[in-house]
Amino acid sequence: MGQETQRPIAIIGTGYVADFYMKSISLYPDVTILGAFDLDAARLSKFSEYWSVPAFQSMADLLAALPEVGLVLNLTNPDAHFDVSRACLMADRHVYSEKPLAMRMDQANELVDLANARGLRLGAAPCSNLSQSAQTLWAAVRSDILGKVRLVYAEIDDGFIRQAPIEHWKSETGAPWPSEDEFQIGCTMEHAGYYLTWLIQMFGPVRTVVAASAQLTGDEPAAQDLSVGVLFHTSGVVVRLTCSIIAPHNHELRIVGDKGVLELDECWDNLAAVRFRKRLRIRRRLLEAPLARKLRLPDKNTHPVPAKGGAATMNFFLGPQQMLEDIASDNDPAPMMQLALHVNEVTLALQNAGEHSGSRAMQTTCDPQTPQTWAQTLKGTR
Repeated sequence: MGQETQRPIAIIGTGYVADFYMKSISLYPDVTILGAFDLDAARLSKFSEYWSVPAFQSMADLLAALPEVGLVLNLTNPDAHFDVSRACLMADRHVYSEKPLAMRMDQANELVDLANARGLRLGAAPCSNLSQSAQTLWAAVRSDILGKVRLVYAEIDDGFIRQAPIEHWKSETGAPWPSEDEFQIGCTMEHAGYYLTWLIQMFGPVRTVVAASAQLTGDEPAAQDLSVGVLFHTSGVVVRLTCSIIAPHNHELRIVGDKGVLELDECWDNLAAVRFRKRLRIRRRLLEAPLARKLRLPDKNTHPVPAKGGAATMNFFLGPQQMLEDIASDNDPAPMMQLALHVNEVTLALQNAGEHSGSRAMQTTCDPQTPQTWAQTLKGTR
């Protein structure tokens, strides 16, 4: 059997984000797209014609055509993630879902239990924790350059989105940006995972979340558009994570250790620079070095990245690619599943905190993550 037939995928949901996946998939010539399905026939037709992907008239037909070694990409709207993923698992097909895994933890747990019971694999976006920037940052944390990590500030603020010209935001095939999801599902559900996956792989699972959230814009009932959380990781590291679609755009990450600060400006750029500022004592002053040292991995070409699209320079296929490799190598499916489930619980705790929630102990956990083989050490370190 040829290599291409060993890496088939099926796409369910052909909206805005599907185009970003297609641009990333094009970087992997050994991946075959068996076909796509969408309830919106016009959208499916336009997507399939543009990308030369076979269009299926039902999800059942598409799943039946997908080999057991194949993978379903669930790129539907968040409210449909649970039902679609469950149907795929019931059809004995591996699933990689767009975020969130599910809108409720009982649904997320049901999906994981179903996947385990049927010997299947289940994962969820985002996958930027597998990127060069995230892996470089993690290698820096594991090295001695920073010393003991004490505190992390992570920001995912995207500007006053309700005032943005969102009617002009369209994907490559003309699909509109799903503003309804952003406002009704919530920016925390949509975006918190971008840094949560990084933080959990670096500092272990979250033990306790102390958070507050609020809806501050929009006249209609909508999801919270601000959340501020303090995460207590099992390693002892404490993180402040802020998500909003109100405050000026800021995706900065700062990791504070005994010897200085690691910093990164953008979680939506797989190649974002990782910098270190050493802490200095100069006479009566304590400060971080004004000139930062840029940190690099030995191999700069660790994974392909498509040309920038929209606000992101990301390879959306890093997660599905990892899952396909795990399927081929029969690797343990637990780490990816545990991470997706734990990120889902922490995200829900942040999103649903409200004004008087106090602290919440997490019920899920995950095993220590494994660095990518190409990201073991920083350049010039042992």
